Amino acid sequence: MKNQYRVLLYYKYVHIDNSEQFAADHLKFCKELGLKGRILVASEGINGTVSGTVEQTERYMNEMKNDPRFEDMVFKIDEAEGHAFKKMHVRHRDELVTLRLEDDIDPNELTGRYLEPKEFYEAMQQEDTIVVDARNDYEYDLGHFRGAIRPDIKAFRELPEWIQNNKEKLEGKKILTYCTGGIRCEKFSGWLKKEGFEDVSQLHGGIVTYGKDPEVQGELWDGQCYVFDERISVPVNQKEHVIVGKDYFTGEPCERYVNCANPECNKQILCSEENEHRYLRGCTHECRVHPRNLYVKEHGLTEEEVRERLEKLNEEEQVAKG
Repeated sequence: MKNQYRVLLYYKYVHIDNSEQFAADHLKFCKELGLKGRILVASEGINGTVSGTVEQTERYMNEMKNDPRFEDMVFKIDEAEGHAFKKMHVRHRDELVTLRLEDDIDPNELTGRYLEPKEFYEAMQQEDTIVVDARNDYEYDLGHFRGAIRPDIKAFRELPEWIQNNKEKLEGKKILTYCTGGIRCEKFSGWLKKEGFEDVSQLHGGIVTYGKDPEVQGELWDGQCYVFDERISVPVNQKEHVIVGKDYFTGEPCERYVNCANPECNKQILCSEENEHRYLRGCTHECRVHPRNLYVKEHGLTEEEVRERLEKLNEEEQVAKG
């Protein structure tokens, strides 16, 4: 039976007058349709991921395309078994993607050259070419293009500084950039050009589009693609599946993300279900014994039970060390 739900991923850099009011009106509109998701609105445009039934998402796309500002907006569509979000949020922001540049980039005026999936696939294999992942480290760790550079960043706004500190890796190279749906590369590739890098190209439509291309079929991608909804990840390579993720605790192949149970930490870690229970979903000993540990609360563990588990864990680790 065909899935009755869909997930839409989309963005558009276009000027929106009175964007705060637009965001409020748009939230009301989405709720009336019955959609769930996360949409960011700024004076520079819109960026969203929403889920709903086929009928709801169809109505949403039609209504958006009836607005001259969004008539050519591209929607990336995934079939789904149900909603990919619990609620519907439309939030107003100063920027669609947070770079916090002193002199902001307008992708409609300056951006890297667009490469369609087949062109990107061929360009990756050319000499003097370097592929830069424009996403965060935890996204890269789950999956990435073979041979791509992994920036050591936790947030997109850290990327310019990372590039400045690693300029020697990029100088004189043909630079290819990519991200999930394409929106981050629009600004990042423009910033690279502004910084003096001459040969800069970006994957048009991002990883999601690359994985759906019937000719390329996601080739040269290893792992899964991290997505910012309850699915956590989606497949990309239709020809082979190579697991690149490693369990945070054991280093074994793993593609299962969880958040550290300490809400003050909330670090995302790749972790098997077995190790989640073994380590109380805490990324460190301090997080395991934290008074607000959510794993302890969810499983109704007493202080004595926690102590016993940690003592057993400590004994196992001592044995492993020899």
